[in-house]
Amino acid sequence: MRTALERLCGLCAPSGFEEPAAREAARLLEPLMDEVYTDRNGNVIGVRRCGREGAKRLLLDAHLDEIGLLVIGIEDGFLRFRTIGGVDPRMLPNREVTVLTDPPLYGVVACMPPHILKEEEQGKSIPISQLLVDVGMSQEQALRAVPVGTPMVFREGCAPLGEKLLCGKAMDDRACFVTLLRAAELLQDRDLDVDLYLMGSVAEEVPGSGAALAAYDIKPDFCVAVDVTHGRTPDAPKDRTFPLGSGAAIGTGPNMTRWMTRRLVEKAEEKKIPYRLEVMSGHSGTNGWGLQISREGVATAVVSLPLKYMHSPVETLCLEDMEHVAALLAAFVQGLGEEAAEA
Repeated sequence: MRTALERLCGLCAPSGFEEPAAREAARLLEPLMDEVYTDRNGNVIGVRRCGREGAKRLLLDAHLDEIGLLVIGIEDGFLRFRTIGGVDPRMLPNREVTVLTDPPLYGVVACMPPHILKEEEQGKSIPISQLLVDVGMSQEQALRAVPVGTPMVFREGCAPLGEKLLCGKAMDDRACFVTLLRAAELLQDRDLDVDLYLMGSVAEEVPGSGAALAAYDIKPDFCVAVDVTHGRTPDAPKDRTFPLGSGAAIGTGPNMTRWMTRRLVEKAEEKKIPYRLEVMSGHSGTNGWGLQISREGVATAVVSLPLKYMHSPVETLCLEDMEHVAALLAAFVQGLGEEAAEA
């Protein structure tokens, strides 16, 4: 899992530009599935057929895209930009970025030294519209090298933090795609009674269309959206965050199919897999909603992986939690066709 995660998170693939991550995701899926394909929207889908005529279809989804920036103009050699997805302007100044030209360029988000800031400016967040990326070029050089519409992503890769944690960019949600791979690995020698679809979806950060369009084509009977949730830090509210190492977070609320939530809890308790319940009173903020309303509706659940510092270049997770999420998904898959008929 760690090797796969490091490979995926090291790739630059913001929403709308997911091809590098999609190619690697397909390569990782191929040894585990009967068929792997990429649909017209760029979603990567692996299929393992159970061999039963008329078998129900289960879709497990995790998105491959990451947040990023988009060049909108050039001023004195500096790049003006807008955001792709939910980028927090507070942590952009001083940040290193990769500009996805061919070949890629190194850039830094320019910032004013504290020595020359006005008193009223200190401690304030700078609006995105006032930030610029420095690529060390003149106006003429930058105009030739960086077309308007070029995406940029955080430069950081993936590195260990202590003994059990990993830290880096794009853990949201490539870490969860790796848990799908691990679940498929755990199921390799097990008989299934559903056709299993594993998907690395695109465009979740903007605007969430990838998974919904794929579900319309696949026509699944059941879906599980697998995404990250907020990990606990000393300054975070305890009722909305989960300690790293506490296991999977199982979504419960009006947008989750109740029997699927119950079954996830039962499987976690039966297999002694650590878990917490995550109350989602409305939209889960995941692909779960787009999956749920596909066609005439799909029975849908949400399983989440605790992650600190979401939507930053230093997203942090626990490898043990990834193993617990994968084990829970594998347990949920087994016997689903028979047990769902009785739900």
